[in-house]
Amino acid sequence: MSFLAVLVFFLCCCYSAGENEPIQTFVIPHSHMDVGWVYTIKESMHAYAGNVYTSVTEELSRDKDRRFIAVEQEFFRLWWDNVATDTHKKQVRQLVKEGRLEFILGGQVMHDEAVTDLDDEILQMTEGHGFLYETFGVRPQFSWHVDPFGASATTPVLFALAGFNAHLISRIDYDLKDTMQKDKKLQFVWRGSPSLKEKQQIFTHTMDQFSYCTPSNLPFSNSSGFYWNGVALFPDPPKNGVYPNMSLPVTKETIHAYAKTMVDNIKQRAAWFRTNHVLWPWGCDKQFYNSSVQFNNMDPLMKYINQNSKEFGVTVQYATLSEYFQAIHQSDVVWELRGSEDFLPYSTEPHQAWTGFYASRNVLKGVARRASSQLHAAETLFTRYRISFPDGPVAEDWALEKLRALRWAVSEVQHHDGITGTESPKVADMYMQHLTQGMMGVDELLAALFLLPHSLETPGILSSRYHKKGVHHALEQHVIVYNPLAWNITTIINVTVAFPNAAVLDDDGQLVPAQIQRSAQSNVTYDLFIVVDLGGLQHRKYLVKLSEEKCSGRSKCGRTYKAKGVQFERRFTRDSWETGRRLLPVLSGCYELMFDQDTNLLHSITHLANGSAVRSYRAVEMEIIPGKIVTEIRQYFYGDEGDKDYTYSIITRVPECFGSRLQCHRLEQRYWVGPLHLNTEVVLRTSSSLKNNRTLYTDDNGYQMMKRTYREFINNTVARNYFPMVRAAYIEDELSRLVLLSDRAHGVSSQANGQLEVMLHRRLWNNLPWNLGYNLTLNDSSVVRPALWVMLGSISTAARLQQREAIELQHPPVITPIDQPQKPWHEKKPRRLSPVRSVVLPPNLHLLSFSVPGWNYSPNHAVHLGHINSGKDLHSEPDYDRVLLRIMHLFEEGEDPELSKPVTINLKDVLQGIGEVKGLEERSLTGTWDITTLQRWTWKTEDNLESNSTMCPSGGDGAFNVTISPKEIRTFFVHFASKNF
Repeated sequence: MSFLAVLVFFLCCCYSAGENEPIQTFVIPHSHMDVGWVYTIKESMHAYAGNVYTSVTEELSRDKDRRFIAVEQEFFRLWWDNVATDTHKKQVRQLVKEGRLEFILGGQVMHDEAVTDLDDEILQMTEGHGFLYETFGVRPQFSWHVDPFGASATTPVLFALAGFNAHLISRIDYDLKDTMQKDKKLQFVWRGSPSLKEKQQIFTHTMDQFSYCTPSNLPFSNSSGFYWNGVALFPDPPKNGVYPNMSLPVTKETIHAYAKTMVDNIKQRAAWFRTNHVLWPWGCDKQFYNSSVQFNNMDPLMKYINQNSKEFGVTVQYATLSEYFQAIHQSDVVWELRGSEDFLPYSTEPHQAWTGFYASRNVLKGVARRASSQLHAAETLFTRYRISFPDGPVAEDWALEKLRALRWAVSEVQHHDGITGTESPKVADMYMQHLTQGMMGVDELLAALFLLPHSLETPGILSSRYHKKGVHHALEQHVIVYNPLAWNITTIINVTVAFPNAAVLDDDGQLVPAQIQRSAQSNVTYDLFIVVDLGGLQHRKYLVKLSEEKCSGRSKCGRTYKAKGVQFERRFTRDSWETGRRLLPVLSGCYELMFDQDTNLLHSITHLANGSAVRSYRAVEMEIIPGKIVTEIRQYFYGDEGDKDYTYSIITRVPECFGSRLQCHRLEQRYWVGPLHLNTEVVLRTSSSLKNNRTLYTDDNGYQMMKRTYREFINNTVARNYFPMVRAAYIEDELSRLVLLSDRAHGVSSQANGQLEVMLHRRLWNNLPWNLGYNLTLNDSSVVRPALWVMLGSISTAARLQQREAIELQHPPVITPIDQPQKPWHEKKPRRLSPVRSVVLPPNLHLLSFSVPGWNYSPNHAVHLGHINSGKDLHSEPDYDRVLLRIMHLFEEGEDPELSKPVTINLKDVLQGIGEVKGLEERSLTGTWDITTLQRWTWKTEDNLESNSTMCPSGGDGAFNVTISPKEIRTFFVHFASKNF
């Protein structure tokens, strides 16, 4: 999405070039193609995107001086696979080889930076980079993050890890950008991680006030500036090639006026930078679908300027982004350093704070996160299956097809007009459709991996069973539970059943602790809570015995506790509430929760106290279901006293302690919010006695925590003090910390001392003609069901727990019912199945990725390029034997006395439960670089540090030993020994 500058100022500017040294201008042709926003991907491909690459390819092939950068790979890949002719493909390969068509950024999309999770950012980059490397041998080295609404400090870290040499951003606060322009501080070296520091620093260029679009106003014309091909038309391009608002052509009569406008703008920009090199982006949204018109007008204009360069003081040349950055890199400038602070939130003017999108389209945010979680589980399970049973009946090409469909769906929704919720309803529907279709396909894959035999000689889980004869009142259902994390876990899962009585047995036939109760959302179903113990990357099968009849003894009931609720009468807000008179305690091993029987509200948690807020309800009902596994408190909020249906509900689950870990450290809350009235934003406000001085901490993309200090503004103070929470937020004082963990992105703020508030849902009507014309107003009538986990404790305890807890919320066990309740089974021939061996990492390490990417990489880059440039048939089968492994250190330097230390592990030992590791190659983040050959550019900085991010793997007998330092993400290709069956 873009906002075009409508004025070009003609000022007498001082710029850094000497009197006789012209400004060197790099004209970078580009088209900003949103993977979504107003129109669907299919509509955009039809209306303009397909034509962009067709016409650009043809026009660049006609003139050696022309250049173009391609950014969003989803559109390019669709064009390459479905539109490009053999001639086009041959031309593209030549243009790429010559460096005149340059792939910048290289991900599937230009991802948002505020509400995306690093898992998904890495995924969408890996998919785009894998395609580019396999197809062209290209490894993008520069970013073009021109349109995300603010800039996180995590993004430059990830780009540095991917091998990028420079980073480019644009959307930062209007007042900050103005100051940076005046002080010539738009370019700097960014050390986005306080732990990695100079190891992963990156040169960063901030675009000036004109952003990524050419100035749109011409002082001598009412047309649209330097866009001679006009404005794209939807749904169909005009057959006569005449588009709306086409600029005046460059002729003898207009060329000088065009040149003066362009030169004046170049000089204005030059005054804001420290070198005499000016990046002049030529393009904007949906441009270059008719490249011949564009280049045929710009060619003579640039020639005219260069012919009169002494008069103008400017030279111009077509350029790619790498050519611009190479010129900057060669300049003898010592650059200022920027630490780990980010550029969030983002405001375009005093009354325009772009913070509402942190909570917009909450349903889409939740589905996107759930799809990502499901994908992670399926990737790890399929990879394990493929290593152990390479000739098993689950077809690898079919499996990869299912995985890729969800990979691409999760990738595309990370677009900065996707997961942000700033798109039109039909585009949101498109994202949802792609996500749900991908998830259904992966559900099929998970079922196949669980149920099909591992080889053609061994029977599957269900194939060797038959029903008992006779009448049976009890029915049986089987559930497989898979732990997608490389940690041993003890947790509580919830299975919905249609019977009031149940007993649960594990795959060893042992009774399992469980609890059953009436469902909070249905009168005809029951919630069955089961305590499960699972090793890392391990799955187990559980037998659930169900019955309508009451249990009559231990053999039938097992260890299942039947919980019953206590209903409290409805309380009305019109009544005079005296709080604190009749408090009802709910106790667990970690917390004491006090509920006020006069209000039906939560009064306190340990030393927390309730606070005032603008109520969005008139009455409250409460029910408490005491349990031995979990105690559940159900609160229902009614908009009006006479309403039969509640508008909001909060289900608080207080777990008990099981196993070696204190599960009860977290309180689990699930919300039911909506549908909302128009122009309503629902905020959950928690007030505490913590003296946080309105300072809070929120996570940057789930990677690192950022300190958010409250600031006063002349206008819009409330909105400008909202920040994105992707996984976590907390407030603290000298002793205690209150932590919230989320299953999706939200906006959070601390508007008063001791307060932490979360925006859960919003529905707004914007009557501006632009928004109405493109249906961009947020008339979201959905019901949302977000979940938050709450932790309260000492700073040291919370710091140790919150990272792992956030990941456990993000990647819960996968629950797969493998049959419907039916009569009991008997084994024809009982057989003992060897248990799946666990894969366990130390508590401060996280298995970020374990997948079969399927793209073809090469340890010998020169050989790979030779194959690509040979002109032979380039079709190649996916490589199923290459496993992509990423491990991340969860802690910052100094965060914990023990857990913040570097960790050395032997990957051969860690992975022995899956197979025998025969080879290990360390790679860049997206896998395209061998880390031993990756030499990133060094930049002169104020502290004279000139570093690169090359990390040499261990050698010798310890070749499989890997040391991972705080906040490092290390990426490997792992090769396992082949198995013959």
